[in-house]
Amino acid sequence: MRNARVARDYYGALGVSSDAGPDEIKRAYRRLARELHPDVNPEPGARERFAEVKAAYEVLSDPEKRRIVDLGGDPLDNGAGRGGGDPFAGFGGLGDIMDAFFGTAAAGGGGRGPRSRVQPGADALIRMRLTLEECASGLTKELTVDTAVLCSECTGSGCAPGTSPTICDICGGRGEVQSVQRSFLGQVVTSRPCPNCRGLGQVIPEPCRQCAGDGRVRARRSVTVKMPAGVADGMRVRLAGQGEVGSGGGPAGDLYVEVEEAPHDVFTREGVDLHCVLPLPMTAAALGTTVRLPLLTDGEELELDIEPGTQTGTVRTLRGRGMPRLRSTGRVDGRGDLMVHIDVVTPTRLDARQTELLRELAALRGDEQTDLAVNGRNGGGLFSRLRGGRSTR
Repeated sequence: MRNARVARDYYGALGVSSDAGPDEIKRAYRRLARELHPDVNPEPGARERFAEVKAAYEVLSDPEKRRIVDLGGDPLDNGAGRGGGDPFAGFGGLGDIMDAFFGTAAAGGGGRGPRSRVQPGADALIRMRLTLEECASGLTKELTVDTAVLCSECTGSGCAPGTSPTICDICGGRGEVQSVQRSFLGQVVTSRPCPNCRGLGQVIPEPCRQCAGDGRVRARRSVTVKMPAGVADGMRVRLAGQGEVGSGGGPAGDLYVEVEEAPHDVFTREGVDLHCVLPLPMTAAALGTTVRLPLLTDGEELELDIEPGTQTGTVRTLRGRGMPRLRSTGRVDGRGDLMVHIDVVTPTRLDARQTELLRELAALRGDEQTDLAVNGRNGGGLFSRLRGGRSTR
């Protein structure tokens, strides 16, 4: 006589009553799974107990299998639950383990089901080349950009006019398909995105001819960008919502306009400070003079007094004559400085009259005697070099 098989106590395995609701069963399973999983519980028997809890949850979370249990049967009593095998074979990967421990939201971040056809668009980047003058004054400019825009024919739906999406006949609108495997614990169900609708749950029977069902097309358009005074090379200005439109007519990303600062013929920039080199004739440096120094602002000049006896390497700092100091708030807070580097230029070509005058000047200043004294030690000096027609620079 064959022994009658006693049905397993699935409710007792989870520690819930026979009238427990789905939420209570799920909470009990997650609590026990966190306690018994071998990765966190190395005690002997934890692995077998975990397999028992997992099997109980699979049965009681399935309405049909739970009905069999309530009628006194065992839905897993089909031979699949006997013999060897891996009790963890039912885990389809990290997602299933995360779902067991923390729920589907922790594993994937939004629950199972079809994903939305409407997706946010990506950001776009365009570079704008500016002169130093434009960086100093700021400007407003029209730019032509090539980005994805909303399809004008289907307005983002992706469907031909007069049509609409239909439920996917493969997944029935769930966005995923399931496969059943038999393991030591019985039937194990795994899910994956539907290959027919790509997880959307819907298909477009008649795609829009203009966008081929994407809901967007690429087009050139004009945007207005305002560059504040004080921008520098590498800085970016953000235009919210002016980037790529998302698939399915999703919201557009942002457009970033990056500054490329062109080199200047006169000024060199270091942050908010400017530097320039002022070539000064030897006579002007000796006697002193006033020079007109052009600034970055159109038509503006500055009179710079040069003191008599100015030497090469002298730096004149003009406070507040540099670049605007642009704060992170977009406001300008003062300006940097302008550093004028004096470079005294010694003449390289002298006519007879100029040479005679320089000799007279050297005689009056006693430079000839100084030159002779130096010449006696090393065979050359200032006066002899001038007489030979070579530059003293």
